[in-house]
Amino acid sequence: MKPDWDKLMKDFEGSDTQLVADVDCTADGKPLCEANGVRGYPTIKWGDPTALEDYKGGRDYDTLKKFADDKLKPVCGPMNLDLCDDDKKKEINKFLEMDEKELGELIEAEEKKLTEAEENFKAEVQKLQERYQELTKEKDEQIAAVKDAGLGLMKSCAAAAAKKKDDGKDEL
Repeated sequence: MKPDWDKLMKDFEGSDTQLVADVDCTADGKPLCEANGVRGYPTIKWGDPTALEDYKGGRDYDTLKKFADDKLKPVCGPMNLDLCDDDKKKEINKFLEMDEKELGELIEAEEKKLTEAEENFKAEVQKLQERYQELTKEKDEQIAAVKDAGLGLMKSCAAAAAKKKDDGKDEL
C-alpha cells in the first residue's frame, strides 16, 4: 500500500483544498494519532480535520484516487456554509450561536455517549469471551468422557470384526 499512498500524496501535493499525508504514529505524530483514535497501522482517516472519519475502502491506488477525487473537496460545514442546504445551515447556526461553555457541555455529553457505547461493547465482548471459555471447557470434558467410556476401543473392535469378516470370504 505504501507505494500507492506515496503516489496519491504526490498527486495532491500543493493543493489548496485537499491534503493527502501520512503521519508516523510511533514518533512525533503519536499525540495526533491518539487524539484521532488510531489504534492500528495503516489507518486511513479522512474528512474535516476536527472530526475525521475512518476510511473503509480499498487500498490500491485506483480506489484511493477515485475516493480522493470524489470525497476530498470542500464540504458543507461552518467554514463553507455556502455548500450547505437550508436544514444543515440551521443546524450549524444553532451550534455557532451557543456560547462556548454550552457547546462544550453538549460536545462532552455526546462524547460521553461514545465512551459508554465503547465500554458497553467491551463489557459484552468480555462476557462472550468468558462464555466461550466455559463452553470450550464443557466440550473438552464431554469429549474426554466419551473417549474414556471406550469409544476408541469400540472403533478398534468394529474395525477388527470387519477385517475378520472380510478375511473369511472366498474369492471367485
